[in-house]
Amino acid sequence: MDRWDVVILGAGAAGLFAGIEAARRGRRVLVLDHARAAGEKIRISGGGRCNFTNLGISAERFLSKNPRFALSALKRFTQWDFIARMETAGIGWHEKTLGQLFCDGPATQVVDMLLRDLAAARGELWLGTAIGAVRRAARGFTVETARGQVGAASVVVATGGKSIPKMGATGFGYQLAEAFGLPLVETRPGLVPLTFAEQELAWMQPLAGTALPVRVGHGRQGFDEAALFTHRGLSGPAILQISSYWREGEAITLNLLPAQDAAAALRAAKKENGRQALRTALGRLLPEKLARHLEAVSGLTAPMAELSGTDLDLLARRLAGWELRPVGSEGYRTAEVTLGGVDTEALDARTMEAKGVPGLYFIGEVVDVTGWLGGYNFQWAWSSGWAAGQVA
Repeated sequence: MDRWDVVILGAGAAGLFAGIEAARRGRRVLVLDHARAAGEKIRISGGGRCNFTNLGISAERFLSKNPRFALSALKRFTQWDFIARMETAGIGWHEKTLGQLFCDGPATQVVDMLLRDLAAARGELWLGTAIGAVRRAARGFTVETARGQVGAASVVVATGGKSIPKMGATGFGYQLAEAFGLPLVETRPGLVPLTFAEQELAWMQPLAGTALPVRVGHGRQGFDEAALFTHRGLSGPAILQISSYWREGEAITLNLLPAQDAAAALRAAKKENGRQALRTALGRLLPEKLARHLEAVSGLTAPMAELSGTDLDLLARRLAGWELRPVGSEGYRTAEVTLGGVDTEALDARTMEAKGVPGLYFIGEVVDVTGWLGGYNFQWAWSSGWAAGQVA
C-alpha cells in the first residue's frame, strides 16, 4: 500500500490550494478527484474570467450557523495574499462592481497556476480516480481508490457541495463527515434563480429576458443589483444573492426604482404631459414590457391627468415594495453554491481539523460557510485550504 503524509479528496479550488501549502512544507501530498479535469468550477466561474476574490471580505458577507467561524482563516490568508499570488504568476486582473475581482484573460490561467504550483512543490495529482471508503487506521487513515488503497497520516476533505451535479458534484463529503460522527447543518441550494407558480409565470414569461436594476429585500437583508425575468421566474445577481436568505413559503420584495422617489417621478410625469398613458410614463422609468404589465395590474388605464394623487401614491408604493412569492428555486442544477454542510462546531477554526478525529480536515464548500455572490466563496476556498495546508 502506497503511503502519503496528506491525501486530499477533491481537486477544486480549496483542495488544490491545501495541497500546494502542505507540499511546500515538505509533506508528501496526493490530491485525488473522480473528475477528469481539475478546477472545473474555477474554469466556468465569472463567465470564464474567474471572479477569484472580493475586496470587501467581512464576516457579515458569509452565511453560517456561526458566521464568525470563517474569520480566523480569512484574516490569516486574505484577499490581498491571493492577489499577490496572481501577480507573482503574471496573471492580469481588474475590478468590476462591488469589489469583485476578475482575470483579464481566461479563468484557465488560475487553474494552470494552481497546477504549476502543486507540481513545483512535488505534490501529486490523480484525476479520473473514484474515491471509496475512508477509514481510521493504526497510522492515520486508509483511503480506497480506483487505483488501489492508499494510506495517509492526514486526510483533507475538499469535495465541495451538491451544486451543479453535471460537473460531478455529489454529497460524498457530507457522507464522510457523518461516517466519522460529525454533525451536519441542513444543506440547500444557494445563489440560485427563483421559480414561481403557473399563475405568476403567465405574466412573467412574456417578460423573459427583461433585466433592470432593483433593490431586492427579504427581512433585514437587501441587495442593490440587477434582476432578470426568465421563463421560470427570476434570476440575475440581486435574485441570486437574496436566494441564500429566502426560504420556501416566504416572500421577497422588489424596489423597481431604487435610485428614485417613485411618487415624485410619477407626479412629474403627470405634470409634464397629462395626456400620456400610464404605460408611457412608466416606460420612461422601466423596461417597456414591464411598464405595460404594471399598468394592466394597477387598473389605471385613464390618462395621467385623470389619475388622482392617491392613485399615484398607491402605484408608487407598489413600485418601491412589490411583493412576490416564489414557490421554489431551480435547485442544485444551477445553484452556484451549497448552503449548510459540516457543522463548524465540529471543526477547529484555525486548522479546519475535526474535533475528536485527529488528522481529518474539512475545507471549502463542504463546510457550513457560504459567501455572497462576487468572489467570496473562492476566497473562503483559498483561506480554508491555506489554513489546513499549514498543519495537515
